[in-house]
Amino acid sequence: MTKKKELDSRKRALLCINASLEKKAKDLVILNVKEISAFADYFIICSGTSDRQVRAIADAIQEKLKPAEILPLGVEGATAGQWVLMDYDDVIIHIFLETIRSFYDLERLWSEAPRMLVPNETISLKALTRGM
Repeated sequence: MTKKKELDSRKRALLCINASLEKKAKDLVILNVKEISAFADYFIICSGTSDRQVRAIADAIQEKLKPAEILPLGVEGATAGQWVLMDYDDVIIHIFLETIRSFYDLERLWSEAPRMLVPNETISLKALTRGM
């Protein structure tokens, strides 16, 4: 992976994270999967307290990235609002309704990945922590 691609994925991840935080996403976790995955650098996992909030978080991410001409390769589950999966090439976002998230427990499935937990009271992030 080139340094430029890594910087692009970090920037893309930060844009997604901050858009999620603007809509008060809960229990936000960033997983660095670039060493253990052939298809992504980062997984962003967060929760909403209602299907409406889940959809609002997904919409906010798309609105935040669109001006930079960053469009998703795919979006699944937006209609139901229980688990929205957004594919931004090397950044994958999972937005769950709280009860659905605990059932699938993706953090456990990717337990070997370095992770960064974002406290619920965080308004925005300026950078990912070292090692991310």
